[in-house]
Amino acid sequence: MASNHLLEIKECGQSIWMDNLTRDLIQSGELKRMVENGEIRGITSNPAIFEKAIAGNAIYDADIEAGIHAGLPVYKIYESLIFEDIRNACDILRPIYEESGGLDGYVSIEVPPTIADDTEATINETRRYYREINRPNVMIKIPGTTNGIPAVEQMIDEGINVNVTLLFSIQSYEAAARAYIRGLEARVNRGQDISKIASVASFFLSRIDNKVDERIDEKLKTQGTEDLNAEARLSAFKGKVAIANAKLAYQKYKELFHSVSEAPPKEARWQDLAAKGANVQRLLWASTSTKNPQYSDVMYVDELIGPDTVNTLPLATIKACMDHCNVASRIDTGVEEAKRLIESLKDPDININLDEVMDEILEEGIDKFIQPFQSLMASMEEKVKQLSPV
Repeated sequence: MASNHLLEIKECGQSIWMDNLTRDLIQSGELKRMVENGEIRGITSNPAIFEKAIAGNAIYDADIEAGIHAGLPVYKIYESLIFEDIRNACDILRPIYEESGGLDGYVSIEVPPTIADDTEATINETRRYYREINRPNVMIKIPGTTNGIPAVEQMIDEGINVNVTLLFSIQSYEAAARAYIRGLEARVNRGQDISKIASVASFFLSRIDNKVDERIDEKLKTQGTEDLNAEARLSAFKGKVAIANAKLAYQKYKELFHSVSEAPPKEARWQDLAAKGANVQRLLWASTSTKNPQYSDVMYVDELIGPDTVNTLPLATIKACMDHCNVASRIDTGVEEAKRLIESLKDPDININLDEVMDEILEEGIDKFIQPFQSLMASMEEKVKQLSPV
C-alpha cells in the first residue's frame, strides 16, 4: 500500500490545511472525506477562491434568490452565501478542533480587503464576522500591514482567533508575533483565560521567488551571456530566496516562542504566557503552489516541513504531495546557507534589495486581494440581476 505522505507530514509536527472552499466540496461530501482521511486539518479562504466558487455556479442560485426576495443588498447576499459555507466547513472540521485541543480544525475567512488600511473598520468587521459566523473554530484573516497590526493585537485581546495574512518579510512576521503576544498579555492582565485563543502568521512564499526571479532575468538580459560566471552566480539565486527567507523566519519564531533566557529580554515574556496556557502562534506557509513549471510542484512543501508549522495548499498541490512529497523535517536544515544566500543579495554583482522587493509584493498583494473581491461583487450584481423577477 502506498504511503500517505500527508499523514507523514503530520508526524513531523506540521498541519496541512487546504487553500480552497466551495459549496460543491461541502455538499458532495468530498470535504468530509478529506477531513476523515486525514488529508487536511484546516481550511483557508479568500475573495479569489469565493469568486471562482460563486461565479457561474448554479449551486448558489436558490440562496441568492432568497436574498433577493428578502430585499437584501448585494453585499449582504454575498455575505449570507460565504458565511453559510464557512459555518458548514467549521462544523465538518469541528472534530479535528476538539481532538487537537484547538490546535487545528480552523476555517479562515478574510475581512473585506478594501479596508486593509483602516484599523478601526478592520476591528469592527472582525468582531462582526466572528459574532455572526458564531463558531469557535473560525479564524478571521487580518492583513499584517502597518494598520492591520493594531487590529490583530486588539482582536487577540478580545479572544478572537486571528490569521495574520500577507506577511513577506521577517520584520513584518515579528510585528505580527509581538502583536499576538501583547494581545495575550492584555487578557492576562485582566485575569482572563488565554488557553482557547489560536493564531497563525501566514508567511507567503512563491510570490517572493516570482519577483526576485523577474529581477534576475532583467539583469541577465542587460548583462548578456558573455560572462558565464556572472550568469551562473545570478541564476543560482532563482527559486531559492523564498525558502531561505522562510527558514530564517522560523528561526525568529523559535527565538520568540521557545527562548528560555533568564535575563529577561522580550523573549522571556513568552514563558510566563505559556505557563498560563497560551498557545504558540504557528507560522503558516502560504502561496505554496509553484508558479514556475521548471520548479518542483511540491518544493514549498518538502523544504519547509517542521514542528509547529502549518502549510496551506491548493487542491492540486495536495494531490501532488500525496503522490510524491519527499517527507522529512527540513525546516531547521541549511539555516546558515539560508543566511548567506539572503546576505549575498546585497553583493554588488547581485544587488537585489530584498526590502524593496517585499514592499512591492505587499502592495501588489493587497491589490491581488482587492481585485478579485471587486470582481466578485460585480459577478454577484450580475447574478442578482439575472435572478431578480422582472
